[in-house]
Amino acid sequence: MNIFGIGLPEMAVILVLALLIFGPKKLPEIGSSLGKALKGFQQASREFENEFKREAQQLEETTKIKPENNSTVASSPKEEKINSID
Repeated sequence: MNIFGIGLPEMAVILVLALLIFGPKKLPEIGSSLGKALKGFQQASREFENEFKREAQQLEETTKIKPENNSTVASSPKEEKINSID
């Protein structure tokens, strides 16, 4: 088990230290607050991702050009000579 590069023994040490520092009564409150904060962050991240995808899709739709019957105009030999001199 490896979460954020921290193995099981390291997590156990952190849990014991948190229990000693905050006590058994405060630890559930802190865990609940941390869980709510993580949930809020995930939700904000998801909303940002959805908004980004929506804007990218709208941009793609507006930049799509429908093919028309535009014929390309070939340059005349005079124009080619003039361009090659420059």
